[in-house]
Amino acid sequence: MREIDKVAWIRIEDGRVLSTRSRGKDVWYLPGGKREAGETDLATLTREITEELDVTIVPESAAHVGTFTAQAHGQAAGTLVRMTCYSADFRGALRPASEIEELAWLGYADRHLVSPVDQLIFDHLRATDALR
Repeated sequence: MREIDKVAWIRIEDGRVLSTRSRGKDVWYLPGGKREAGETDLATLTREITEELDVTIVPESAAHVGTFTAQAHGQAAGTLVRMTCYSADFRGALRPASEIEELAWLGYADRHLVSPVDQLIFDHLRATDALR
């Protein structure tokens, strides 16, 4: 069994969570990405969010939201993704960058549009009354 190690940013405004869609993808993902060798969670989060959304994470505001594991979308059966999630403030104006084609603020009703691990995260956010 293979596991993909990712870090994601949970940004919620007005009961909706920021999601991204990469070019050529058919589902939405929480912003973030794969850890590079030797990177900490915070280093991965900061690098990925700058690359994808052209904003800067405020490191001292980062707070662990949870870690979730599910079948990796679009990967062979048995390939899991482990998503370590953080909330954090940011500086700058959100805009798609790098491989990101578009941004959207999704509510719980949009759960069917996201990857399997993101569906678990949506369930968690709903259970904690963060997501409408």
